[in-house]
Amino acid sequence: MSHFLKSILIIGLTILFVISPVDAARDTDSYDGNIFPIYAGNGSLVPPSSTLEDSLKSNRTSVIVYYLDDSSTSKAFAPVVSALKLVWGPAIDLIPLTTDELSRQNTSNSSDPSFYWHGIIPQIVVIDGEGNVLLDEEGLVPLDTINEAISKATGLDGPKEKITIKSFNEYNSEPAKS
Repeated sequence: MSHFLKSILIIGLTILFVISPVDAARDTDSYDGNIFPIYAGNGSLVPPSSTLEDSLKSNRTSVIVYYLDDSSTSKAFAPVVSALKLVWGPAIDLIPLTTDELSRQNTSNSSDPSFYWHGIIPQIVVIDGEGNVLLDEEGLVPLDTINEAISKATGLDGPKEKITIKSFNEYNSEPAKS
């Protein structure tokens, strides 16, 4: 094969790979990568900065979010999780966990995240500093419901204004005042 034909082939393949459309979509169960930077605009959520065990030992409010990167429901819930980080910041230990990491066996250890997981995603669990579960729900739980549980758990006032999730493009969302 001549040098010219090799060059044309290499250029053609390069253009094919560079211009190929991306198949990431919020409404599919496809794996597109970590859902938080892609669909919520917040890559700082994973890995979590605290473990459930450390949070319970420190008597802090724990907010566990069980999810999968290849779940359309988890992708839709990712902006809510990001909003929790923005609204509550250091007042809570936000612990997003893919269920792939969890032990598949039953456990009686309440500091093991597997203890709370029902097998459905997404699932959110709010645990106060005393270890009491104040919220344990599956699916697309409304942000207001989660904020109420966190407020009760921390003893802090929740957001003064109603927070809604405003999507500013197909992949990223931001909390917005309504």
